[in-house]
Amino acid sequence: MAIDKERSSLSGLTEAEALEFHSLFIKSFLIFVVIAIIAHVLVWNWRPWLPGPKGYALLDGVTNIGHAALSLIG
Repeated sequence: MAIDKERSSLSGLTEAEALEFHSLFIKSFLIFVVIAIIAHVLVWNWRPWLPGPKGYALLDGVTNIGHAALSLIG
C-alpha cells in the first residue's frame, strides 16, 4: 500500500485544497458573524435586553389583556 505524498494529511486534502477550504470557511464564518451582529442590533432596537426605569413598558398592554382574559375564564 503506497502512501500518496500529496494526500498524506489527516484530512486527506492536498495543501491547495486545504487552503481553498479554509478560505471558504473563513468567508462563511464572517458572513454569519455580520448577520448575527445585525440581528442583535435590530433586536436591541426593538426591545432592549436591560429594561429602563419603568421596566418593559411595552408589556403593560399584554398584562392588561391577560388579566381581562383570565377574568372571562374564571
